Amino acid sequence: MRLITPLRAVAGWLEARTGLGAAVTPAATHPVPRRTASWWYVFGSATMTLFALQIATGICLALVYVPAADQAYQSLQYLNEQAAFGAYLRAIHFWGSNAMVLVMTLHMLQVFLFGAYKYPRELTWIVGVFMLLCTLGMAFTGQILRWDQDAYWGLGIGASIAARAPVVGSTLVHLLLGAPIIAGRTLSRFFALHVFVVPGILIALTGLHVWLVLRLGVNEWPMPGRVVDRETYRERYEAEVHRDGVPFFPVAARKDMIAMGVVILAVLVCAAIFGPNGPHGVPDPTITDASPRPDFYFLSLFALLALLPPWTETVILLVGMPLAIVLLLALPLFASTGEKSWRRRPVAVLSSLLIVLVVATFAALGVMSPWSPVMDAGTALATPVTYVQDRSPLELQGALVVQNKQCRNCHSLGGEGGARGPALDGVATRLTRDQLIRQVLQGGGNMPAYGKNLTPAEVNALVAFLETLRPSNQPPARAPEGARPVARSD
Repeated sequence: MRLITPLRAVAGWLEARTGLGAAVTPAATHPVPRRTASWWYVFGSATMTLFALQIATGICLALVYVPAADQAYQSLQYLNEQAAFGAYLRAIHFWGSNAMVLVMTLHMLQVFLFGAYKYPRELTWIVGVFMLLCTLGMAFTGQILRWDQDAYWGLGIGASIAARAPVVGSTLVHLLLGAPIIAGRTLSRFFALHVFVVPGILIALTGLHVWLVLRLGVNEWPMPGRVVDRETYRERYEAEVHRDGVPFFPVAARKDMIAMGVVILAVLVCAAIFGPNGPHGVPDPTITDASPRPDFYFLSLFALLALLPPWTETVILLVGMPLAIVLLLALPLFASTGEKSWRRRPVAVLSSLLIVLVVATFAALGVMSPWSPVMDAGTALATPVTYVQDRSPLELQGALVVQNKQCRNCHSLGGEGGARGPALDGVATRLTRDQLIRQVLQGGGNMPAYGKNLTPAEVNALVAFLETLRPSNQPPARAPEGARPVARSD
């Protein structure tokens, strides 16, 4: 009792000056339909709790993480191996991200099956779709910040996807990478996206989403035969809430608070048992036989692209995915009235089951699906004109191989490109044709072997182009005298 009295005095002093209690109480105690105090309605609150956990752990990690290409990997190793509770904090952030995607997906499925996207909650659904996309965006940018092999190749494939967009492809690559190649500015951009831009948008959308729920009310329990129509629904809903409603807090909020505690406990337990994810090896573009795997929420898409023929990739990425997003956004616009109960909507139930089954199957296949570094459009850095003028058709084909296989991620040409390997400008003065072929096929030094990644025709064209890369006043490389065939005289 001695402690309660001073606390009440402090609370009264704050209330008299801020009025927070008077502002929050109506929102916390707003009436909701009695049957919505159900375990089926806890996914939204659980998702918001996981988002708050991500913000809290993300702030702690940002105090140590160094968003620089030459220090990011080391800072993660420091967190894993030296910082007090660093590995556990990273694990909480990782498993919290997985849980947030999973719980939000369950929430979207529950809203769809319960018909909560129908009138007058169309905008609530649309905002929820954008929140899901932002959550996936946070997950993708977070995976890039691990700055390991998975991050490097995942980003390379992401850049390849962006570059396939007609007209604006090269612009998107520059916006994504901050340069024609993956470099230090790339990591800085993804750090800004992950820490500032996407969370800021998600916080704004969350506020709008909560306001719409308070404004329009929590969706009632879907009863068979209770059809939604624009003329009578609002009046019928308000009459039901007035007749049989209960205050959200504390009646309906009890199950929400239990669910919030359960998801937090699950994340903490998973973090303790399984630990953090990665980093898995220093990012190295020379290791083309790497076998990266995205986190579980992108595994199904990964498997789909890995298992289907290559020509279908562009169709899936540039047509299928945007079309799926448009259909989700347009759903409440062409199906805003009618039945809500899943018992009277067999198409909705079957489509949900089919989607879950397909996604789960492809995710399982994604664990063992084949992969190869197809990064054929990940750079917008054009080949200088001087290197393709007056070239033969075969040599021009070789220039296309250099461009399409992203050789300039590691090698510069005309002063532009990567610095991981030697410049290509004078390569013909250093290596003979046979040496060029052997270097391409078998690798050497830091360069990997591309014998399995290029066809014989591509190798022939590539070497033909590389043989032209020398200053006009310098002769091509010649094999050592001892290595030349000796002419025989009979």
